[in-house]
Amino acid sequence: MTDLKIKASTRDVLGKKTRFMRREGTTPTHLFGHGIDSLSLQCDTAKLQRIIARAGMTRLIALEVEGDKEPRSVFIKEIQREPCSGGLFHVDFYQVKRTEKIRVDVPIILVGEAPAMKEKGRTLTHSLTSLSVESLPDKLPPHIEVDLSSLEEVEQAIFVRDITLGPDVTVVTDPDQMVVRVSEARVVEEEVAAEAEVPEEELAEEAKAEAGAEGAKEAGEKPEEPAK
Repeated sequence: MTDLKIKASTRDVLGKKTRFMRREGTTPTHLFGHGIDSLSLQCDTAKLQRIIARAGMTRLIALEVEGDKEPRSVFIKEIQREPCSGGLFHVDFYQVKRTEKIRVDVPIILVGEAPAMKEKGRTLTHSLTSLSVESLPDKLPPHIEVDLSSLEEVEQAIFVRDITLGPDVTVVTDPDQMVVRVSEARVVEEEVAAEAEVPEEELAEEAKAEAGAEGAKEAGEKPEEPAK
């Protein structure tokens, strides 16, 4: 059983009236899952905030619902916050069965240092921030660490296929997707400089044409029309 636990009681207050609950330090929550009846619940806000900080959306939680004999195995499915204060507004729990595999997006965390980044003028591009994986609920990793120490040269990259997880976890994300790459920042700067040169050339041509037309006007000649 997980060491993350929180108590919840059934909730009769619905709709706009729940604002009074929040003022008293209680957050409205909702429990749903495959093959179960959904329940309107409520949790102590302070305790719920601590659980969210530890569990995120990828760690199994034991939800002790008032009146139940056994705690329910749940994940946090959605967190809604107040737009101005950032305080908890509503939380959804998703109940799972420990014997059935689930699919979850697990965040990627970059660790270590890339030797290729020791040279100036290089950038590290983090293209993929999570992996979609499938496993039993209690085998699900809270996050996936990607070690950057293998990136020794510029233009080297780490792909999904390079990430090795335990035998209990199956990666669903396309193996050819790039996770992170070291690139030369100079290439981007040269492209920007090349683009900046185009308007200057056009301005020079326009200035030359205007000067020719002005000279012809002073001489009493009709300026030549540009070839069509």
